[in-house]
Amino acid sequence: MNATQKNNTLKTLAKLLIKNKQSIIDSNQQDLSACRNIEESMLDRLKVDENKILGMISALNFAIKSDDPEGKILYSYVHRNGLKIENKTVPFGKIMIIYESRPDVTIEAAITAFKAGNKILLKGGKEARKTNMLLAKLWQEALSLNGLDKNYVVYLDLTREETQDLIKSNNHHLNLIIPRGGEELINFVTRNTNIPVIVSGRGNNFLYVDKESDFEMAIKIILNGKQRVSVCNALDKVLIHKEIPNIKLKISNLVNKLKVNNIKVLGDKAICRLNRQVREIEDEAIFYEEFLSSKMLLTIVKNNPEAINLINKYSGGHSASIITTKIQTALKFQNEVDCAVVYHNASTRFTDGGQFGFGAEIAISTQKLHFRGPIGINQLVTNKWFVYGDGQIRE
Repeated sequence: MNATQKNNTLKTLAKLLIKNKQSIIDSNQQDLSACRNIEESMLDRLKVDENKILGMISALNFAIKSDDPEGKILYSYVHRNGLKIENKTVPFGKIMIIYESRPDVTIEAAITAFKAGNKILLKGGKEARKTNMLLAKLWQEALSLNGLDKNYVVYLDLTREETQDLIKSNNHHLNLIIPRGGEELINFVTRNTNIPVIVSGRGNNFLYVDKESDFEMAIKIILNGKQRVSVCNALDKVLIHKEIPNIKLKISNLVNKLKVNNIKVLGDKAICRLNRQVREIEDEAIFYEEFLSSKMLLTIVKNNPEAINLINKYSGGHSASIITTKIQTALKFQNEVDCAVVYHNASTRFTDGGQFGFGAEIAISTQKLHFRGPIGINQLVTNKWFVYGDGQIRE
């Protein structure tokens, strides 16, 4: 494929999404109706309305305008014997992504893989089957109308057992797997395959309020962190320095604001001594939890190193933020906290490919290889050495 073929296919898909908007919403309503006792966080991820379809189209338009990531020269060198050596970006090849609930991933993950020159196998959750099947059908139609192989985007309508067998056997000759889901899924994939894996892990994001900080700013950012509870960039834990001036009053203000927004507030003994409205936690194991619900855990820390150590021990390695007026304090925090994205005086909710300026993302990687954080078009390539000679041999 060349860039023109890719972009024309994406333009066709955008038109098909517009044309079939109501059919997509109707299919999604069938999926929603089939779900019983669905959790708030899953409902938010599963639902497709006009705004989500517009978001898919926006991601397509962004990808169309983006430079083609294939074939970029990363390094070049001419040997003294005339040998020309280049390192270029190339696609991974065939990628499989496993995801739950979110039908928009069927569009956005495939955009990212396709624009980078990869083929992608999509394995969505059964709860979104009808929506996913329709979106995959539109992908196939767009590919066909542009004379491209339909195997560039394929939806796998498989059972759990069939999917597990595929992971173990690699009978589809995959070059990369991206599991987007809970720890059970990620652990199964990493333990049962020799295929390279990009781990799109849990959120469980932390925010630390330093003793020298604007507490009103902190409250605003904390509330924004719970604007949506179903997303991996939501905020779950707030660490508060014990020497903050008027700490009791400030914690009271924070707790009241959280409760007004229907957020359940949990805390350690130190927090509960300062505010009786807070429910005391029973076990520190809760610090490891990604809540995906309307609750927030507050805790007191004695200093900055303790805050950093707590985050590095318990967080999912996704995002962490510090609220402080001191640049050096923030810099130390950002350098020492082991997360993919580290913020100073800003919400963790910005951890997103669209917010970072590169449109659709396929995942947010919480590991250190191959890329870390949001994985977009330019991150979904690997590299290869191209060496051009004229009969040279090494003597």
